[in-house]
Amino acid sequence: MIEIPGGEFRMGSEEFYPDERPVHTRTVAAFRIAKHAVTNADYTRFVDDTGYVTVAERPLDPAAYPGVATADLVPGAMVFTPTKGPVDLRDWRNWWRWEPGAHWRAPFGPGTSIADRMDHPVVHVAYEDAMAYATWAGARLPTEAEHEYATRGGEDGLRFAWGDEPYPGGRALANSWLGRFPYDNRGVGGTAPVGSYPENGYGLYDMIGNTWEWTSDYYTPRHLVPTDRPVDAGKRANLLAAGSSPEGEQIPRRVLKGGSFLCSPDYCLRFRPAARSPQAEDTGMSHVGFRLASDL
Repeated sequence: MIEIPGGEFRMGSEEFYPDERPVHTRTVAAFRIAKHAVTNADYTRFVDDTGYVTVAERPLDPAAYPGVATADLVPGAMVFTPTKGPVDLRDWRNWWRWEPGAHWRAPFGPGTSIADRMDHPVVHVAYEDAMAYATWAGARLPTEAEHEYATRGGEDGLRFAWGDEPYPGGRALANSWLGRFPYDNRGVGGTAPVGSYPENGYGLYDMIGNTWEWTSDYYTPRHLVPTDRPVDAGKRANLLAAGSSPEGEQIPRRVLKGGSFLCSPDYCLRFRPAARSPQAEDTGMSHVGFRLASDL
């Protein structure tokens, strides 16, 4: 854990996606955050110690999926699959596939392994899985504000964690997608070992890129700012409801921060401190991980 001093910063951005607005001043108390994301080696120790079974490894409840054949109600996870050429970027189903038998130990499906990826961030972890690990470790998940504050590394108002250019001097300072998405990747193309890219001003690795990271905050389609008055309670409730019930489903969504190896300027310019993404609590994916935080 690295101790992060408390302070004020400008949270959010007005330049990119609507859910990053409004930019507002946020105060963060001093806290600790892990130097890098939880790795496969870390998660293996947790599972070996507790016998924990992740959401992706559990049988699906037929009552939750009416009309789906019993034979299709098998454990699995969403796995990124590069395409052979250009596709419609408005349809994420072009590069994501449901893979029966995929989970954190078999990240690409049956027959795959993490044996040579123990220093990579663990993936295919749902919110519940991350919380279980945090409880076991005597820690917690960072809040959205803590994550963004730590990602900025002591700098304020920059577009990217390192400055205003995505690739200063043509150099990639985080594990993101290089080339045309989702078929022409000239970078890593998947997760990289933690610490493969330069640390930020606080000595933290991969706060940007590699994997999106769970936070403890519920997602809302715009920031709920501290200056919202009690009279705005109805508006706040409506925003929370919009975040916790996507497309009519009663599955709460939490905020992911940091972007991932799939972030590309021509599709997802979210490898920035202000960027945020909603994720259903019950869904782990091959580009979602987490790191720990704790109070001082």
